[in-house]
Amino acid sequence: MQKSLRFAAATAAAVVTGAALYGAGAATAGQSTANSTHEPYNIGLLVKDLDTYYGTTADANGVYQASPVSPYAKDLAAIDKAAKKYIDQAARKALHKGKKPAVVFDIDDTLLLSLDYEKRYNYTYNSATWAAYVDRADRPEVFGSPGLVRYAAQRGVTVFYNSGLSEAQRSAAVANLKKVGADVNLDAGHMFLKNAANPPSYLSGCATPGTWTCTTVQYKAGTRRHIERDLGYDIVANFGDQYSDLDGGYADRTYKLPNPTYFVG
Repeated sequence: MQKSLRFAAATAAAVVTGAALYGAGAATAGQSTANSTHEPYNIGLLVKDLDTYYGTTADANGVYQASPVSPYAKDLAAIDKAAKKYIDQAARKALHKGKKPAVVFDIDDTLLLSLDYEKRYNYTYNSATWAAYVDRADRPEVFGSPGLVRYAAQRGVTVFYNSGLSEAQRSAAVANLKKVGADVNLDAGHMFLKNAANPPSYLSGCATPGTWTCTTVQYKAGTRRHIERDLGYDIVANFGDQYSDLDGGYADRTYKLPNPTYFVG
């Protein structure tokens, strides 16, 4: 996950189903008070709001965890319930028509929760500390998401992963996903990570060997286009915690998971 911009933003969960559906008080990527005459939200209060939303507590090892009864967990549960119902219907419909249904998952804060990193480093980003954190391969699950991966696979839907993690972080990502129970299609043919040194030919419009100029949307949408056009799948659902995980098309339906701790444009 290479974060071009990180900021805390108090947000409610939004399930994006073709068009974005927002809960009361939801924040969008376009919301900002920076250019207005209004004083921005106090950062001290904002951090408290984040802790309340996640139900943040430190466990016996000093690792910050989200609470399974938090507003965050409840928002995720509502998304999972709606997604399972849709996947079941979409899978049966696609298979009946002879199509190959697929779902695509982002990894960071879609399947693996990074709350401890965000809290520990005061919601700032450093490439070295982030890489070390990912390499530990001990992040907890985003509540319900690994189960959703297994649910899709059980219904004959092929699971793909489309992540901003680098190719060098592949082994850690695989190990961590196995730990949380998302042990489905973790091979290189189904898990797409950023490879700036040797980018795939389907990203030739913005990446050549040694040169990477792809935006997050170009990279992720380009990968989904490859899954549909080159591999012959119908992506029935795409899951991500950032709007840049979802924009650009090549998915019948998109689901925005809550993440008020940073923004990736």
